[in-house]
Amino acid sequence: MKPTKFLPLLVLIAMLSFSCSTEELPDETIENIELVEAPEAKLIEIEILELINAHRINLGLNALNNHNTIKAVAYTHTDYMVEVDNVSHDNFFQRKNSLEQNASATRVSENVAYAFSSAQSVVNAWLNSEGHRANIEGDFTDFDVSAEQNSQGKWYFTNIFIKR
Repeated sequence: MKPTKFLPLLVLIAMLSFSCSTEELPDETIENIELVEAPEAKLIEIEILELINAHRINLGLNALNNHNTIKAVAYTHTDYMVEVDNVSHDNFFQRKNSLEQNASATRVSENVAYAFSSAQSVVNAWLNSEGHRANIEGDFTDFDVSAEQNSQGKWYFTNIFIKR
């Protein structure tokens, strides 16, 4: 079989493996999410944050500040994705509302991903996607990330950006 026959399948897999969201989506019913205590940062999470800030600095953009409230909100979503075994932006507006109320956010965006095995691979995937790259390079002040593994060892990621 020719390699070009596999290209549409690879594109579909790539599209389903990661996604991004911004606040420009239509409104939905918004309820607050319960804030949990942010878990201690994992090495892969620290590496993701460092890679994103290195990319921003390389472009002459400001480095973003880690933020515990963002970490807690990202964690709740990553935990949800692991629980339902699906990468998604479900309940984005609840996370947005929570960050507006609890972190003084005026703008919120997020990138999510699934099944990447290293910080470099997930950041590279986001940078190779126009929408995800726009979030990484956007006009934000703070960010954080949550990475959790499911029972099969596959990673799920939620990276949230805010402007205060």
